[in-house]
Amino acid sequence: MTPSSPANGETPLDQLSILAMQSVSIDADLEHLEIYTSEGLLTLLWHGAADLENAVVFVGGAMGGLLGPGGGLFHQLGRVLPSHGIGVMRVSYRRANDLARCVHDTVAAMDLMARHGARRFVTAGHSFGGAVAIQAAANFDRDSVPGVVTFATQSAGCEPAETLADRDLLLFHGTADRILPPQSSEMVRFLAETGELVLLPGADHLLESVGPQIFERLLTHLPGVFAAAADGSSDRAPGY
Repeated sequence: MTPSSPANGETPLDQLSILAMQSVSIDADLEHLEIYTSEGLLTLLWHGAADLENAVVFVGGAMGGLLGPGGGLFHQLGRVLPSHGIGVMRVSYRRANDLARCVHDTVAAMDLMARHGARRFVTAGHSFGGAVAIQAAANFDRDSVPGVVTFATQSAGCEPAETLADRDLLLFHGTADRILPPQSSEMVRFLAETGELVLLPGADHLLESVGPQIFERLLTHLPGVFAAAADGSSDRAPGY
C-alpha cells in the first residue's frame, strides 16, 4: 500500500485506528499531540502554523527520540524554520526499531499535516531514522517530497533510495562514527545514484561536535529545496 492508493479509501492516518487523540499548545508556535492507538502511543511535536505549505518531518533512531543528533538539531530547527515559512513535525514512534510501523507513523504525520494545508515535504532522519525517511519519501512523487536529509544513516532498509534519483538527497556522516561507518551513507548515495555526502571530520554517531555546522547548512539548504520544488510543481495536494 502506498499513500497514493490506500486500501479501502483509508489514508495512513486513518489506518492507525486511533482510539483517542489529545493536544496542548506549548507556546504560540509549538503543539504537542498524543495519538493513542492499539499498537502504542504516537507522539508528535508540531512547530509553526498548521497551514504552512512546506514542512520538514524529523524522525529519530532505533531508540526513538525527539531531539535529534547534533545536540538537539530537531528541536533547534523546529524553533527557527517556521520563520522561513517551513513547518516542522517531530515524530516519536509507536514502536521504535520496527521499520514498517515507523514508516507508517511518519507517513501518517505527513497525512495529518496535509489535511491542514501542507503540500511539500522533506523527510529527515538520524541513524535507523535515515531508512525511515527514505522509505517514507519513496511513497510519494517528487512534487510531494522533493528532498530527503539523513544524519549518520544506516544502509539497511534504504534500498528504496534507488527510486529517489529525482530528489534532492543530502547525507551527513561523521568520520569517527563507531556505530555506523561513513560507508553506510556512501551505499545509500550509490543506491540513489544522486545526492551529496557531507563527511564531518572527527564527528561521532551523535554528531554533537558539528551540530552548529549542520544547523547552518540546513537553514540554507531546506528553503532552497522547497523553492526549487515550488518553481516546478503543479502545487497540488499530496495524494493518499
